[in-house]
Amino acid sequence: MELDPAQFTTFTASQFAQTVKSLSDKDLRELLGGDKRTAVLDAVFDRFPEAFRPEKAGDVSKRINFRITGGPGDTSSTYALVVDSGACTIEREPETDPDISLMLGPAEFMKLIGGVGNPVMMFMTGKIKARGDMSLATALQNWFETPRS
Repeated sequence: MELDPAQFTTFTASQFAQTVKSLSDKDLRELLGGDKRTAVLDAVFDRFPEAFRPEKAGDVSKRINFRITGGPGDTSSTYALVVDSGACTIEREPETDPDISLMLGPAEFMKLIGGVGNPVMMFMTGKIKARGDMSLATALQNWFETPRS
């Protein structure tokens, strides 16, 4: 499996979902466990502001941290989605406490973001761990357009 991280910046939502769906968990772990990790994660997170649906979020101010494990040397990467008054921005390696923090592995992250995984089942089976405002985890699903394969 050889994917260029730049592909993730040009994929349509449907192409992104199809690509994630076509990769095995092992492929996804390898993709996000190697030297392309930061480039792929940056490209994926850069898609969030365009997928944001401000009419669904309303006039809230919330911070959602995603901690993706499985990096080189068993490292993790943390990104924050900052939703504030109808806008969504991304912070890499955030330093401010979030309203909710989600921790998940690389395959689970890509499946969740790609619309391939079931977030409720992932949470119930412990593949997603959450700390903070749990009601925000449910609302978050509605705030972003989910890619469909």
